[in-house]
Amino acid sequence: MNSSAQRQDEFSRRFQGVREKIATAAARASRRREEITLMAVSKTHPPEMIREALTAGLTDLGENRVQEAAEKIPQLGRDKARWHLIGHLQSNKARRAVELFDVIHSVDSTALTRRLDRVCIELDRKDLPLLIQVDLGHEASKSGASEPEVPEIVKSIAQSETLRLTGLMTVPPFFDDAELVRPFFRRLRGLRDDLQARGVFGGELGELSMGMTHDFEIAIEEGATIVRVGTAIFGERE
Repeated sequence: MNSSAQRQDEFSRRFQGVREKIATAAARASRRREEITLMAVSKTHPPEMIREALTAGLTDLGENRVQEAAEKIPQLGRDKARWHLIGHLQSNKARRAVELFDVIHSVDSTALTRRLDRVCIELDRKDLPLLIQVDLGHEASKSGASEPEVPEIVKSIAQSETLRLTGLMTVPPFFDDAELVRPFFRRLRGLRDDLQARGVFGGELGELSMGMTHDFEIAIEEGATIVRVGTAIFGERE
C-alpha cells in the first residue's frame, strides 16, 4: 500500500471511529444520530488532508482564522463543503468572512453584528446564519459574550436586514477529567432553551455548537447539535 492509500485508510478509520462514538453517545441520551452534525475542524491542516475528509463524506468543515481559510477554501472549492468560522472574528475581517463562510459561530458583540449586516447588504448577501459565542468559563484567553450581553446581541440580530440567529456556541475550559465540563454544556443548553421559548430561533429548536475531541460525547449527552472535532479525525497537528 502506498503512502497516500495508507493515509486515506488511517483517516477513514479515525472518521468511522468518531461517527461510532457519536452514535453511541446519542443512543445513551435517547437521541437520534441525525440530530447531530459532525464538523471537522480543519484549521492548520493542509488542503490535501482536507480533501481526504471530503472524499470520506464529511460535509461540514470548521476554520479558526479568516486569513488561513482564504488560502484554503479557493483551493478546495467554496461549494465542496459547508464552511463554518469558529474562531474569533475581528470587524476588519468581516467582509472576507462573509465572502468565505456559510455560517459564523463566533459572534460576540452588537458592534460585530452591525458590521456583518452592513457587509451583507453591500455584497447583496440576503441571509447569513449566525451563532452567538457565549463565554461561560471567563478565561482571558477565550472570546465570547457574557451571559448578560446575550439579549442585546439577540436584539441586534433581530433588527438586522440580513442576519439570522440559528443557535449558541461555547468553548468551555479544558479539564483532564472531561466530566467537569458537563455543567458548562448544561448552562448553554439552558440559555438556548430560554431563547427558544421566546421564539428567538423562528420556531426552530436552536443549534448548540459545543464539544470537541476531548469532550464531544458528553456534549452530545447534554444536547449538542453540532460537535467540532479536529484531532480525533485528522490526528495531531504537525
